[in-house]
Amino acid sequence: MRTYTPQPGPGSEFVQEFTRTQRRLYLYILAQVGRPTDAEEILQETNLVVWRKADRFTPGTSFFAWSSRIATYEVLKHRERRGREKLRFHPEFVDAVAKDAAEASEHWEERRRALSVCLGKLRPRDRELVERRYAPGENGKSVAEDLNRPINAVYQSLGRIRRTLLECVNRQLAASASQ
Repeated sequence: MRTYTPQPGPGSEFVQEFTRTQRRLYLYILAQVGRPTDAEEILQETNLVVWRKADRFTPGTSFFAWSSRIATYEVLKHRERRGREKLRFHPEFVDAVAKDAAEASEHWEERRRALSVCLGKLRPRDRELVERRYAPGENGKSVAEDLNRPINAVYQSLGRIRRTLLECVNRQLAASASQ
């Protein structure tokens, strides 16, 4: 009888980057294929390749750049498999869309990081209100009821907080652009 010997897998830093990049990689793929079901399928194929090639990733470099290159090849393979379809795109067009998707993804990642910093700067009461409002299954009315506050007051507070966050994010982005 053969015994199973587990093989050493990628390190925890790789696993963290892998996990952190999933949503962004999905959106990158979706921008190229347009159909969520295709994007999910391609993401799974990409993940298999990324995992198999984990030893080829250079720590300290951009995990997204590395994995998105793999995703681009998986998108091309997917298109080849679906070559029966009448609509085909020129490879230069596919490259241009991939480049735009990567740039847009990077832009949104910068905004997400800035938003995270700005959320940390909110007063605890304001941060709690935002967290409660955007918790799964919550809405302004349910938060107002939980806090025993008029719904209009909750919406006004959320509007003020959103404006504060937007201004903060814009300042953060401007500061990082000037560095």
